[in-house]
Amino acid sequence: MTIHAADAATAADAPKAAAGTIASPPPARRRRRHRTQGQWWIPWAFLTPALLLFLVFRYIPMVQAIQMSVENVRPYLGNEFVGAQNYQVILSDPAFRDATINTVVLAVGQTVGCLLLGFLLALLLEGQTRKLSFIRSAAFLPVVVPMAVVAELWRIMYYPSADGFLNNIIGLVGLGPSEYINSPDSAMWSVMLMGIWRGGPYDMMIILAGLAGIDRGLYEAATVDGANRWQRIVHVTLPGLRPVFTILFILAAIRGFRVFTEVFLMTNGGPNGATEVVMTLLYKLGLEQGKLGVGSAGAVLLFLATLVLTLAVQLMTRRKKDA
Repeated sequence: MTIHAADAATAADAPKAAAGTIASPPPARRRRRHRTQGQWWIPWAFLTPALLLFLVFRYIPMVQAIQMSVENVRPYLGNEFVGAQNYQVILSDPAFRDATINTVVLAVGQTVGCLLLGFLLALLLEGQTRKLSFIRSAAFLPVVVPMAVVAELWRIMYYPSADGFLNNIIGLVGLGPSEYINSPDSAMWSVMLMGIWRGGPYDMMIILAGLAGIDRGLYEAATVDGANRWQRIVHVTLPGLRPVFTILFILAAIRGFRVFTEVFLMTNGGPNGATEVVMTLLYKLGLEQGKLGVGSAGAVLLFLATLVLTLAVQLMTRRKKDA
C-alpha cells in the first residue's frame, strides 16, 4: 500500500515537473535574453549624434522662431512682446502677397512638371538590363549634385547674349536670343525649368519602385482583353501608382514651398521681384533688414501652410481609400 501510494504521488507530480520544465527556460537562454535586453541602449548610442544635430540646428531654432514671431527682436537690448503685431505687418505687406503668389506658381509648376517628367522617364527606363541600370544612374545624377552647383551651371547656360549656351542651341532652329532670368517675363519659367530638370529624376526613382509593385498579371489580362499600350497605362499603371503619386505630391509641394537656394543664387528674387518667393523675402526681412520678428512670423505662416496642405492631402487619400 505504501509503495503504491508513493508511485501515485510521483505520477501526480510528473506533469507539474514537466510543466515547470517547459515554462522556465534553460539557464543559457535566460542569460541570452538578459544580455539582449541589457543592450537596448546601443541603437540610441548610434542615434545620439544625429538627434543632437537635429535638436540644435532644427528643433531649438523652430521654437525660437515661434517665440520671436510675437516679439520685437532687439539684439543686446532685450526683446519686447508685441503679440500678433508681426503677423499683421507681414500679412498686410504687398511684397509678401506677391511672394506668396510666386511661391504657389513655382511650386505647382515644379510639382506637375517633375511628376510628368519622372513618370515619362520611369516608363522609358523600366527594366532589369544593365544598359537601363546605367542610364537610370546617369539620369539620377542631377539629384545628387549640390543645388548651388546646379544653379550656377544653369545661370551660365542662361547667359542672355546671342552667344550664350542655350541661345546658341535655339538659334539653330531659327529662334531669337532670350534673356531668360534677366527678363521679368521669362525669369520665373527659367527657374521652374531648372527645378523640373533636377527634381524629375528623383520622382522617376520612386515611380520605378511603384511600377515594380504592380501585378504583371493585370497587364497580361488587359492585353488579352485587347487593350493597347495607352489603355494599359491609363487603366492599370496609373491606378496602381496612386499611393506613389500621393507621396510624391506631398514631397514636391513641401519642396516647392521651401524653395530658396536656386532662386537666391540665380536671381535673388529679381528682376523687379518677378521671382521673389517667400523664403527669399523672409531672408531679406530677417537678415538684411534686421526685422527678425516679422521674418519669424512669415516663417511660422509658411510652416502652417505646409502643414495644412500635408494634412489635407492625407485626409483626401484616406477618404478615397474608405470609399
